[in-house]
Amino acid sequence: MGEQTSNTPKAVNTDNAPKPVGLYPHARKVGNLLFLSGVGPRQAGVTKIPGVELDEQGNIKSYDIEAQCHSVFTNVKNILEASGASWMDLVDVTVFLTNMDDDFATYNKIYAQYFADNQPCRTTVEINKLPTPIAIELKCIAAFPNE
Repeated sequence: MGEQTSNTPKAVNTDNAPKPVGLYPHARKVGNLLFLSGVGPRQAGVTKIPGVELDEQGNIKSYDIEAQCHSVFTNVKNILEASGASWMDLVDVTVFLTNMDDDFATYNKIYAQYFADNQPCRTTVEINKLPTPIAIELKCIAAFPNE
């Protein structure tokens, strides 16, 4: 393959975030932009998902959206830092919730705590299901200053 230049997309992975559930990096830096793959609340090196109780068949029996929100925001922060970026570099966040009616108010309150100093553009959508038994996932874009 060709030689990497500063404009060549660079994949970023970290042991401080949950392992991807497919063949993709945690993030990819392209020029002054950083694109994060979908990030959920699973934790690095742990099989139990924060706030999730599963039945014998592996279906969600109950979940705590507050615990999942805190965990997903921590994962995003860890991936940003592993990429050389910071929370303040976030410019766009797309949030996927599996239950808008029950979870939006709690998620929105916690989101406001984390984003009080940096207010990226945001889109929140409800989806039917995520690939693991989670209730929230974020897709983020950050911009590196002065690059």
